[in-house]
Amino acid sequence: MIRRLAALAAAALVVVPLVTSGAAVGRADDPHGSAGIGDPYFPLDGNGGIDVRRYEIHDRYDFGSRKLSGWTKVSLTVTEDLSGFDLDFLLPVRSVTIDGDPVDFHQDAHELVIEHATLAGGSLDVVVRYAGKPSAYSYEGESNWLASDQEVVAMNQPHMAPWWFPSNDHPLDKASMSISITVPKANQVVANGTRDQRTVHGDLATTTWTAAPMVPYLAFFAAGRYTVAKSNEYGIPSYVAVSKALKPAEQRTAMGLMKQTPKLLDWLTKQLGDYPFATTGGLTTSLGVGFALENQTRPTYPYMGDGSGAVSTVVHELAHQWFGDSVALAGWKDIWLNEGFATFMEDYYAETHGGPGANARLHDAYDSRDADDAFWNLEVADPCPSHTRCVDRIFDGRVYQRGALALQALRNVIGETDFWDVLRTWATTRRGGNGSTEQFQAVAEEKSGQDLDGFFDAWLHAASKPADTAANGLG
Repeated sequence: MIRRLAALAAAALVVVPLVTSGAAVGRADDPHGSAGIGDPYFPLDGNGGIDVRRYEIHDRYDFGSRKLSGWTKVSLTVTEDLSGFDLDFLLPVRSVTIDGDPVDFHQDAHELVIEHATLAGGSLDVVVRYAGKPSAYSYEGESNWLASDQEVVAMNQPHMAPWWFPSNDHPLDKASMSISITVPKANQVVANGTRDQRTVHGDLATTTWTAAPMVPYLAFFAAGRYTVAKSNEYGIPSYVAVSKALKPAEQRTAMGLMKQTPKLLDWLTKQLGDYPFATTGGLTTSLGVGFALENQTRPTYPYMGDGSGAVSTVVHELAHQWFGDSVALAGWKDIWLNEGFATFMEDYYAETHGGPGANARLHDAYDSRDADDAFWNLEVADPCPSHTRCVDRIFDGRVYQRGALALQALRNVIGETDFWDVLRTWATTRRGGNGSTEQFQAVAEEKSGQDLDGFFDAWLHAASKPADTAANGLG
């Protein structure tokens, strides 16, 4: 939420409501302005008047009480004249200071509302102190805290940050991270990026990790007892970890899978171009999370066994390092740019490793479902047009599967050489930024020299089965 200033003077503030550009939603009970960064899927996420440069997180976690306490310094630039701004956060806040001075604040659901007038261009260091039990809170129907008495893992999407640090929680605002977590010293802490140091003080230990700019929901930490393996295969430092709370045989299997990360990353690099980060890895948790997640540089997995599906999942999460992490979505309606691309890379991995071809998967999926099958009853590039309960819609399996099918159909239409040029160009030119469906279409048209309006309409903008034509990659 932002509250814009009509004028800012030393003696007085005159605040007027102002409708922002884009999809920001006004709140009748807040005369100061509009709510959210402008994403209609999650209208209250983020704040449109700030740009966060860095998060410095200092959290302590207690396994017995499952309480988290700490403080975070949010270094940000104000991009518009504001009378105040919000951060997304759920835990009870004890105090807020800006550049060392206490400021007024209050909490409204998941919004931390900070009252501080600032002109555009100003840089602020906002320090928020807090304590609470993350499992006691939910947002948008999500109860995202994952913990046992032996392990905790902060991983989830589309929201995770509000349970453990205050943030401008939308993919449009990436920021660098310093993550310091304090737990009893018998435990290890794993997070994004590179481990800088571990300091023991009495019965506790504090571990600090630093990472390149990322989307808030991709920041994570895990704490517990882990077996760790490090390597520098293929020239990229790797740090993988497996929970000791798993059975011994499961630990061995999981570690064998995690150690395949550098080899699988090397294969992806050959397809997609340079890996966009300085380090890689992965973590297998003992928690029954039921899903894997592409935390930047260090995806997290449940125990998955040793079948081909386990390897495919690792390929999927590593592919997200290009599609979803480095090139983040511009809005949540563009989620197929994350999930469709990662699913296609799974299919292509199978194609090049003795499995069925991606084109065979396309035709099998197309031929086995009639036009009235519910599989086709979703618009892939806008899966939640009602803007209600979008958490359920954006991760609908059809977004993954039909997104992957659309890419294979595009491959058929524009040809092998142009197709891979499109994917590599998308990953390279958008590296470290964001992208939308419209922008991806523009790259595909530029590289192929074709007008692809009809193709994108059929596969991505219609909630219906594409016609069986060569122009749709099917003839």
